[in-house]
Amino acid sequence: MFTALLASVTLPANSNNFWDGWRESHGLRNPSYTEQIFISQIIRTRANTWSNLSYILVGLYAIALSRHDRRQPATAASGYLVRTPVMSLTFGVACCILGLASGLFHASLTRIGQQLDVAAMYTPLLTLCAANLGRWLPATLSIGRLSIPSWIPLLILVTVCSVILLVFKWSMSSVVVLSSLIALVGLSIVADQFRTSSQLNIRWVLLSFALLIAAVACRELDIARRFSSPQSWLQGHAFWHVLTSLSLASIYAYYRSETIRSNTFRSE
Repeated sequence: MFTALLASVTLPANSNNFWDGWRESHGLRNPSYTEQIFISQIIRTRANTWSNLSYILVGLYAIALSRHDRRQPATAASGYLVRTPVMSLTFGVACCILGLASGLFHASLTRIGQQLDVAAMYTPLLTLCAANLGRWLPATLSIGRLSIPSWIPLLILVTVCSVILLVFKWSMSSVVVLSSLIALVGLSIVADQFRTSSQLNIRWVLLSFALLIAAVACRELDIARRFSSPQSWLQGHAFWHVLTSLSLASIYAYYRSETIRSNTFRSE
């Protein structure tokens, strides 16, 4: 069934162009990436579209873990993500939205697709920043006589920031925004090294960084037309999608590896 669907959307269209009436992105007539563009087809770039499934798979895995955490009682040593399943759920949904938004852009090469694609890149990182902040906050916040879980205002903050970044996408540099969010995550990782109340596996950070460097290299080689031929399914930007999704998964695994050190532990 999946094969039939894939074939149906990649065969030449027999009717008017599906994307007629949509405002074109700059990349349709002046492509930044190597892959051949099929203007008359529903999926205008194939490898760069289907490779976004990697984000969705990472997202579904995080969602599955959130469900597991809801059913499995947390222990005294459980880290913040394990104790707060809604954060894993939010991260997973954000990754799925990223995969769908980026897939829409590369399938359509429309301006709205590009806007959604770029804005969706921010939300997984915003969620990780919120999760890190939640690790430093008490589990509940008191507002007058009302006590609410601290994750509620954090997720409201993620939602508001995501909407603002979507609406004002064209007024800001995506490189600056992404670099700033990555820097915030990096600073939190540095701060973790001086935190004695918990322990995290730094090897996940090293893996995430290596994957990100490899992803950037593939993307730049693709832009320079030095990665592969336009007709190849092995496109540099498609590798960017796969490698950055794995990089996100590795940082998520880093925060998930957190264990709380108990003062009751004594050496024998």
